[in-house]
Amino acid sequence: MRKIYKRLETIFWELANSKLILVGYIPFHHIRRLFYRFYGIKIGSGSTIHTRAKFYYPPKIIIGRDTIVGEGAVLDGRDQLIIGNHVDIASEVMIYNAQHDINDENFKAITAPVTIEDYVFIGPRAIILPGVKIGKGAVVGAGAVVTKDIADFAIVGGVPAQVIGERNNKNPNYKLGRAAWFR
Repeated sequence: MRKIYKRLETIFWELANSKLILVGYIPFHHIRRLFYRFYGIKIGSGSTIHTRAKFYYPPKIIIGRDTIVGEGAVLDGRDQLIIGNHVDIASEVMIYNAQHDINDENFKAITAPVTIEDYVFIGPRAIILPGVKIGKGAVVGAGAVVTKDIADFAIVGGVPAQVIGERNNKNPNYKLGRAAWFR
């Protein structure tokens, strides 16, 4: 019986994800956000998710206040995904918290939570892998692949991401500005 329930739950969320893909093409930010909240994404005030975003299991995704998620981003909720306040996630960023165990004889899926703290900037087409914590004020360069935790205010880049600098402002308190309503 448990196996049947799990299969039905999977089918439900696959259908929901396909609807959310379509919602991602609605050109009005406020309408998209309404649908995303309906499907269980917790979105803080002043935050926006631009067009063409994709989600895996939305109820485990939490987005803080004044956070912007760029066009075509992938947000994985198969395990807990927590994105803090005043976070800027650029276009086509992929954040995963599930992957296959390549050493398992059945290639089973494994999950681990991802946490992105306040005032983080993630550059375009960066990839964040399962189990990663990105510290407050950190910067992830464009195209970086983050495989391990990043310290507060570190600047990382490359494949795999390595520390390439440190952010000077250790007390950020900015707001990201108004959402682009039609993006």
